[in-house]
Amino acid sequence: MKTERRRALRRYFPFALLAGALLGGWETEARLGLIPRFILPAPSEVMTELVRQWRPLLLLHLPATLQEALLGLALSLVLGIIIGILMFRYEPVARALYPLLLFSQTIPLVALSPIFMVWFGYSVWGKVAVVWLTAFFPVAAGTYDGLKQSECTYRELMLTLGATRGQLLRKAQLPPALPALFSGARLAAVYSVIGATIGEWLGGSRGLGYYSRRMAGSLQSGKLFAAVLLLSLLGAALTLSVSMLEKWILKKRSRYR
Repeated sequence: MKTERRRALRRYFPFALLAGALLGGWETEARLGLIPRFILPAPSEVMTELVRQWRPLLLLHLPATLQEALLGLALSLVLGIIIGILMFRYEPVARALYPLLLFSQTIPLVALSPIFMVWFGYSVWGKVAVVWLTAFFPVAAGTYDGLKQSECTYRELMLTLGATRGQLLRKAQLPPALPALFSGARLAAVYSVIGATIGEWLGGSRGLGYYSRRMAGSLQSGKLFAAVLLLSLLGAALTLSVSMLEKWILKKRSRYR
């Protein structure tokens, strides 16, 4: 246990030192008044506003953003994995879909979000559509690239022994592709929060993105930064959850080898 703590301390000490230095410099600058408070509030002011506004932030806006991000992330994972497998299994599908997937990522979300709002209205599904468009590409690309790199020497042997293509995919190709798949899933977890925020910013009545837009419009930068802090923590929590799921699946897989 002590050894693990020492390793964790060595691993995260540089980050903690840099974060502490940045926060200390930020707080000092705010105390000295070098930059107006409505442009850059002090970290202590941000935390004060977070405590003051905990009820609307944590009970109203955070659950709305979390719901949109989770729904969009789940949809991105399911469809992204299916699309990645289809592109791997069928070369014509890859030739047809992969350029289209790349093209979809070149379109600014700010331009597409109002279209989704027209199609789906201001319900939760309009934001989920924005999240899906933001987050599905890393999953699809990670699944496809991972499977392409997982062509193992046992492929011909398994086919000779009578393995079906489905068995070959499940037992020989998909397991080695899991790290690439989860790498894309971690990116998708971050992008899901970004997509939900953009959707709420352009049209909505709840959520941290909607709250941020209101606070920015009234120049209440302390409350704005408090909402941004919660969005950052939400993205980190989703990414950590995906990483924990990856470790659990890989550990379980190694146990039954």
